[in-house]
Amino acid sequence: MSSERNPTPETTDAPTARPRRLTYAAALCALEALALLAGGLGMLVLGLTGDADRQQAVTGGITVLLLALLPLLATRGLLLRRSWSRGPAVITQLMALPVAYSLLHADGVAVPAGIALAVVAVGALVLLVNPATTRALGIRGPGRASEGEQR
Repeated sequence: MSSERNPTPETTDAPTARPRRLTYAAALCALEALALLAGGLGMLVLGLTGDADRQQAVTGGITVLLLALLPLLATRGLLLRRSWSRGPAVITQLMALPVAYSLLHADGVAVPAGIALAVVAVGALVLLVNPATTRALGIRGPGRASEGEQR
């Protein structure tokens, strides 16, 4: 008998815990998705009640609701540790930055909303490009072979 242990399939295939950074990035994407859903529903309600131009409000509301699908899908993928999910999550953050910038140049309530959106977008981007997040999602950099290809 050998003193060396052979690992069982259960121990080698056991998933590691999801890093907090990945969970936080997913939470920020979910927060953006909820904000988009609320905004889209609000626009629809304004259009249907006649408080705004009906056609413009309904079209805008439906568009914003459809845009909410991107961070929703990214959130689900990040929580399930799917490598494809980082792309939609990063795209969502990059789309949020110009919106935050325009809100910062507006008046009234829009300025704090722009600050909040900018903080969330930059924070999520930092979390998404973090090496721990990248490893957890199984993303390799260019020119890096997987373990099986190196042997």
